[in-house]
Amino acid sequence: MAGSRARSRNDPQRRDTIIDAALAVITELGVHKTTHRRIAAAADVPLGSLTYYFDSLDDLLGQAFVHLVDVKSAQFRRAMEIAATPAQAAEAVVDLVCGSAYASPQDMNLIFEMYAYAHHNQVVCDAAGEWVRRSRASLGLHFAPEVCAALNVMIEGWPMHRAFLGADLDRRLVAASVDLLITQMPERLEPATAARRP
Repeated sequence: MAGSRARSRNDPQRRDTIIDAALAVITELGVHKTTHRRIAAAADVPLGSLTYYFDSLDDLLGQAFVHLVDVKSAQFRRAMEIAATPAQAAEAVVDLVCGSAYASPQDMNLIFEMYAYAHHNQVVCDAAGEWVRRSRASLGLHFAPEVCAALNVMIEGWPMHRAFLGADLDRRLVAASVDLLITQMPERLEPATAARRP
């Protein structure tokens, strides 16, 4: 029998195919409309394959978002590793914010769904937190910790505004903001105190 359905259920690529299909369905329909049947159809695998590899739909969705975090974190890391100078590192940050490679419309659909689902799935919540830690560590190849934290918020937040407003970002404004953070923020901030008295 020819075709993907003829492959053994132990096919090592089938699990990855199912995860990719799950992300495709989530991108198109959202988590709330994602079902076993829709994922199986998108993956072109028997419905039973999903329960063979994953304990439940929650487990499958959780592992799909973990995979998303792994992919995007690796992409983020590569962008920062390629930069050889401070100026190139700053430009890489601007590209992460404004470019289509890291935060495409499809990526943003998945990110919105992941953040919402993280409130209901601890695995996804942990993965989202790990994404933040990995992103800051990648930025840390070039910048001080406080700068990394602020830049990471910018990298994650500005594409969200672009998606909400339906308008392209002003690259000049983004570049000026990145430069301001890098050049003006102290490498170490004074610790906050419980109460400041005159």
